[in-house]
Amino acid sequence: MNFIESIKERAKLDKKTIILPESMDSRVIEAASKILEEDICNLIIIGDKNKIDSSFDVSKAMFIDPNNYFFTDELANKLYELRKEKGMTFDEAKKLLLEDYMYFACMLVKTGRADGIVSGVCHSTSNTLRPALQIIKSDPKYNFVSSFFLMETKDNEFGDDGILVFSDSGLVEYPNVEELAKIAAMSAESFDYLVEDEPIVAMLSYSTKGSAKSEYVDKVINATKLVKSKYPNLKVDGELQLDAAIIKDVAERKAPNSNVAGRANVLIFPNIDAGNIGYKLVERFAHATAYGPITQGMAAPVNDLSRGSNVEEIIGVVAITAVQAQK
Repeated sequence: MNFIESIKERAKLDKKTIILPESMDSRVIEAASKILEEDICNLIIIGDKNKIDSSFDVSKAMFIDPNNYFFTDELANKLYELRKEKGMTFDEAKKLLLEDYMYFACMLVKTGRADGIVSGVCHSTSNTLRPALQIIKSDPKYNFVSSFFLMETKDNEFGDDGILVFSDSGLVEYPNVEELAKIAAMSAESFDYLVEDEPIVAMLSYSTKGSAKSEYVDKVINATKLVKSKYPNLKVDGELQLDAAIIKDVAERKAPNSNVAGRANVLIFPNIDAGNIGYKLVERFAHATAYGPITQGMAAPVNDLSRGSNVEEIIGVVAITAVQAQK
């Protein structure tokens, strides 16, 4: 059984309700039909049922049209209460819910009507995550939200039988030392929970163990020290170049004393430029499947999709979201 099939089986054991706000995209409706056929989770689809792609059977989903929903005014009032200190009026709150399905979805989760959200196939990451950060907010345990891509590669030589986490590749642009350390710790926890194996964390850089000197290298070195001090049982090392992190022969030459080099399955990038470019290179050149960006640190799971996502990737992210909601 491959990784995503195991995730689907876990989702079925404790079925959660996941919202799909992008009913206007046929990929979403096709994915929804397969999710319901496999009985992975319960679905709420936001939009007018009469306007969706009728090629697919989504009769088992719950449809909510904000314009005709009995509780829309109640949700608008709760949104107003949440945002009135920012100057929002009730009328503005209601208008926002009627015009932006992502805000509507977030209010359904906020009020306990659903467990998670997957969006992004026809909206930007900021349009997907901004409402979630404003309404659902971060888990008090972290007070910080980051993201990762779960990469399923075709070469089981790398990572954990071909599975790796790339972080942060979608949300935190230029993390400082403390933020980079948090991203590492959160990504390790996400890997442990989703992959159910030991995380081995590489703090990536263009330098390996002092081969280059700069403030950018120092940031990675200091973040590594911080993670090690806070999580002494976590296998983490840096700074490491990518080849030293995942290729044993290179690791033996560049970092022979490291307990991570050559074995890493969680890759922490120094900034979003490197992370975003890195995951797309692996996805396109190595024909890997990229699930995400998956958020970590939210009070409830809200996950983004690349606008280039195919149906199987949408299904995978929905299954991952359902398993996150179990936690």
